[in-house]
Amino acid sequence: MPGDNPSMIAKAPTLGADSIILDLEDAVSEERKHQARRLVARLSREVDWGGHELCVRINPRGSRHFTEDMAAIAACERIDSVVVPKARGDCSSVCSKTHKRLIPVIETGTGLMHIREIVSSKGVVAVSYGAADYAASVGGSLSAYLGNASIKTMIVAAAADAGVDAIDNVFFDLVDASGFRKQALEARSLGFVGKQVVHPSQVKLANEVFSPSEKEIEWAKRILLQMQSVKTGHRGAIRVDGSLVDAVHGRLAEGILERAKRARAFS
Repeated sequence: MPGDNPSMIAKAPTLGADSIILDLEDAVSEERKHQARRLVARLSREVDWGGHELCVRINPRGSRHFTEDMAAIAACERIDSVVVPKARGDCSSVCSKTHKRLIPVIETGTGLMHIREIVSSKGVVAVSYGAADYAASVGGSLSAYLGNASIKTMIVAAAADAGVDAIDNVFFDLVDASGFRKQALEARSLGFVGKQVVHPSQVKLANEVFSPSEKEIEWAKRILLQMQSVKTGHRGAIRVDGSLVDAVHGRLAEGILERAKRARAFS
């Protein structure tokens, strides 16, 4: 939500998203940065955010607003996480100065080349991808990078290695629901656990895609039940529904049930 729009900010907790990002960066014009910073600080205290994760996207390191943004956020107890745009290296100092969790965004070629350092920074709980800024940083086209599987695979691999969540990029076409769903399904298949959204109409679609289906939940329960029933036999693999199942399927099943549990918490 734009950090200078009080009505949109107040509406945010009703939209069904897991996390809410109040933006001080690209969604706010240069002349309204100070006003947005003060509004975000005030509404972070006054709005009932329920159980939602409340995040603020600050202006990037090197901008004249960076230091003031961090000071304002550090003083806001209810803010949970800082979204760090255009992350280029170790972000630990942002955590140390704000005492908040971090969600860096890979938006430059430099950031991608330093992704392991970024995701290993103090306080990082998730990492995301900004296709538009990335395309601009390398002189490429947005269409080439919106669904770039190579970059997304690198981000997912780095996130998994660091034990943090990978969050997919924004889908800019607000009326192309089928396109949004297609990109979200592709992201989920690569290992992303959620998606950034920029319009209320995208929230429901994202929740549908990234929440396990009833069919998946039943499969996971059946796998774990069957594996538990033969556990005392010390068998490395078993047959379930005509397919060979071993320890990796058990881990997949556990992941599905954990995601289902998290999804229910926000339903």
